[in-house]
Amino acid sequence: MKAEEETITFESVYENIKENIKDTEELLKIKEAYQFALEKHKGMKRLTGEDFITHPLHVAKIVNSLNVDATTIIGALLHEVMNNGETGLDEIEEKFGDTVATIVDSITKINKLELVDDSESSAIYLRKVLVGLATDVRVLFIKLADRLHNMRTNYAVNPKKQKQKAYETMAVLIPIAHRLGINSIKSELENLCLYYTKPDVYNDILEKLNETQKELSDSLEEMQESITNILTEQGLKFKIKGRVKSVHSIYNKLSNGKKWNEIYDILALRVILETVSDCYLAVGLVHAKYRPIPKRFKDYIAMPKANMYQSLHTTVFGVDGHLFEVQFRTYEMDEFAEKGMASHWSYKEHGTKKVQNIMEQKLEMFRNLIETHEEVDDLAFAKDVTSDMLAEMIYVFTPKGDVMELPRGATPIDFAYRIHSDVGDKTVGAIVNDTIVPLNHELENNDIVKIKTNTNSSPNKDWLNFVKTSQAKNKIKSYFSKQERTFLVEKGKDILEKELRKRKLSFSETMSEENTKKILKDLKLKDLEDIYLSIGSLRYTAGFIISLTTDIKANVEDALIEKVANHSKQEGNYKNDIIVAGIGDILVNIAKCCKPVKGDEIIGFITKGQGITVHKKNCPNMTDKTERMIEVKWNYQNESTYLTDLFIETDNNKSYLSDIIATFTKRNLHIDSFKTKEYANSYVYEVTLKVKNKEEVERIVLDLEMLSFVSKVNRSK
Repeated sequence: MKAEEETITFESVYENIKENIKDTEELLKIKEAYQFALEKHKGMKRLTGEDFITHPLHVAKIVNSLNVDATTIIGALLHEVMNNGETGLDEIEEKFGDTVATIVDSITKINKLELVDDSESSAIYLRKVLVGLATDVRVLFIKLADRLHNMRTNYAVNPKKQKQKAYETMAVLIPIAHRLGINSIKSELENLCLYYTKPDVYNDILEKLNETQKELSDSLEEMQESITNILTEQGLKFKIKGRVKSVHSIYNKLSNGKKWNEIYDILALRVILETVSDCYLAVGLVHAKYRPIPKRFKDYIAMPKANMYQSLHTTVFGVDGHLFEVQFRTYEMDEFAEKGMASHWSYKEHGTKKVQNIMEQKLEMFRNLIETHEEVDDLAFAKDVTSDMLAEMIYVFTPKGDVMELPRGATPIDFAYRIHSDVGDKTVGAIVNDTIVPLNHELENNDIVKIKTNTNSSPNKDWLNFVKTSQAKNKIKSYFSKQERTFLVEKGKDILEKELRKRKLSFSETMSEENTKKILKDLKLKDLEDIYLSIGSLRYTAGFIISLTTDIKANVEDALIEKVANHSKQEGNYKNDIIVAGIGDILVNIAKCCKPVKGDEIIGFITKGQGITVHKKNCPNMTDKTERMIEVKWNYQNESTYLTDLFIETDNNKSYLSDIIATFTKRNLHIDSFKTKEYANSYVYEVTLKVKNKEEVERIVLDLEMLSFVSKVNRSK
């Protein structure tokens, strides 16, 4: 999509900037930033063939349209200067100050991530973007403008990169623009991304719109004239705008299962008035003339969205049988609807503390996302954060009337953690609309929620089964992770002390300050607690730890552990089904007592002369043998089959052998052995079969349990 862009010059951009920035010194600094960028980009060209300086000029123009401060405009002009490898952060800091230098540095770090077409790279990119936002929201204003201009000129790169850039924009930047409420940029990015990811769909919708363009334009003009007359008769002062919904907006409706002839509200009108009371009066006047669609009226003035968006929305049956979406808002609300948080952003001397406090409250959401995901890997971070940012939202109230935005399906526990992690951790009950409700109760729009707490209470693991927000999930997991660490540290210390007593060694001598330092250095651990944790979590055995402090040669098991420890930071040998702390040349056997299959939680047991035997973590034979256990994991890149046992009990003495075999046959599962035991009132069928993974086992168990004559199915006796 090659959009026609006007020839851009600094003079034309500067004229627009002067309408927003009035301070003489700030304007001089903007001129200085342009000259600095012009010099740094001298002789450089874009893939479009234009001088490179045109890109920062376009970015500055876009951010200026959001009514940002001078610092943001300066950052926009300079956002690419460090990419030439010749301009350092010190130089920018010296000429333009710490704040500008930090902004430019943040954008440079984000842009350094090479565009790669995989989910992990997108996840890392999302994390870097949000960290930049949490540092200073102006980083995101510039990044969004940067991406918008790059998407406008995306036609100049090869087709593969066109798609990659579009998918990355959809996954990372559009959700953030949505949360920041910057709809002017969000809408254009959505259309551009649709064009590059689904060009046939985009062109098909555009063609259909063009076919009905005259009819739609005439209806829109007639409805606009009608509403103008209605409001003018009442003496209201207003502006009215009409538009046909965007290609992407129509695509969303088609994606949700609607057919083209079922999309009625393609036409939209926006009425901009002077006061809030005028907005309510105007919507009433329109409803008196045109019948509204039930349940389509939304009052975002009384209950603003979390991104501070405010407006009245309604859909009415208008002229020519068309449905019209009509929005009513004040001039200030309209500016915010287009520019989002940027329209309220101010670091200028005349900026009020109130405005900055509002901004801080809204940015806290992004900081919370980062804080609650600090120990989560990049892919999980991306999944949770994107889910939170794109979820359909509801608005509920605290007893004091404060509005809380939560995803649909959220519970009182989600609400409690949104208030504060301490409130969430201590929650014991909830009252919604003066009625006591269970903690898994799904909240609805306009609910008033009161949380009951108890200082002696703590989170329940069952909460993870129903909480909706990633913030709540990660706070609950974090609590139990800390509890588990404490338990494992104590367990590790106990194992070490028992092993020392068994060997008749002194704890104080073996774990002297000198020996402890040696262990920490050899194993790259932080402190004595880390040593206990490594034993309690089965990373190392107590015997191996002791062997590091004495001249006594480690026994066979400890030597094996030493081998594992020395390879713990290396890649695993993916030729094997089981990965043992990164090495694949150890003899590994599957335990015959519990017969784990891929997907089961497993643990390794060091066996004399037999290397490592892999058991299910809950295997009864592993209960009292923690000293010789070691951490192992499945290699999911290898595809193998495993033997597992099923014990199928029927509820009477009739033989159902043929029915049971038929059930296995339907799943194409190979039976290795089959035994039948007859009891007074039942049969028990002991089946050994070959499966690829735990999922196959669970499927066949479910199939068997669905048989009317089967009373029980177990994987162990």
